[in-house]
Amino acid sequence: MRSIKKNVTMNRRQLISKASVFLSLTSLGHAAHAQSKYPDQPIRLIIPFAPGGSTDILGRKMAIRLTAVLGQSVIVDNRAGAAGMIGCAEVARAKPDGYTLLLGTTGTHAINPFTMTQPTYDAVKDFAPVALIGTQPFSIAVHTSLPAQNLMELTALVKANPGKYSYASAGTGGIAHLTAELFKSLAGKLDIAHIPYKGGGSALQDVLAGRVQIFFDSFSTTYPQHKSGALKVLAMTATSRSKSAPDIPTAIESGYPDLISATAGILLAPVATPKAVVDLLSKAVDKVMANPAFLAELEAISVDPAINYGPDKTAQFIRAEIAKWGPVVKSTNTKME
Repeated sequence: MRSIKKNVTMNRRQLISKASVFLSLTSLGHAAHAQSKYPDQPIRLIIPFAPGGSTDILGRKMAIRLTAVLGQSVIVDNRAGAAGMIGCAEVARAKPDGYTLLLGTTGTHAINPFTMTQPTYDAVKDFAPVALIGTQPFSIAVHTSLPAQNLMELTALVKANPGKYSYASAGTGGIAHLTAELFKSLAGKLDIAHIPYKGGGSALQDVLAGRVQIFFDSFSTTYPQHKSGALKVLAMTATSRSKSAPDIPTAIESGYPDLISATAGILLAPVATPKAVVDLLSKAVDKVMANPAFLAELEAISVDPAINYGPDKTAQFIRAEIAKWGPVVKSTNTKME
């Protein structure tokens, strides 16, 4: 009798165990099926700057290519303001399902952490890195009415007319602003007022109209204006000249060996986004970056493409940028309210 009871008990345990295994496998199957369906609706790519700037241009090019690879529309949504903090904060609070992404920059993820007096997001803890798209240098451009033809002549002109000239950037605390302040410091504490804008596009329009004389922004934004004769790009802040613009000298060649600055295009998702979704997006970016036509588009806007930058490598890049720019921000004592 005891043997019969023992066998019944063992059979029940086996049945329960088998049922548990079945339910676990079923759950995994449902999860895998759900993940395999991603994406099944349009994806919103938030650009934390105004339309027309360098980040917007890069983001729209990537959105077009990702749409083709993923089979779902990737729609650009500009959320400008506060040096990118408004758009970044929105993505940090978004549902982590892979349908809201961010194109971050060196400014939003390596500079803002040091300038925010009231942080609206944590550049590391609130985001899941997907991929690094590329980096692009900055440039120093002037309105055509200025007689300066190179960086040294601009320095001499400003020193001879302290307080007369101003410069535009995409916003206080952004990398363009800090690049300008670094230039002012290296040139001997130049007296040039800063006019901040909500994005590179609006800043560019005022410089083209002559309301502001000097412009610090990415090379991809200013060089087309240089080629058309609307602006004069005096120098770029890369370590070597651009293949697409061999006529433009570097700041190093122009007498400023320490004036090196570049911004990055970084694709990110909210931090709790499933790893399977992040990996799928990262592989989609890899496919885009393997397209020679897209690489040619990046070269045309002076973006140095980042090949095979998956989530882990992108996270390492962000940490390195934070370590690089932190001391620069502190030296300028720049703060964002």
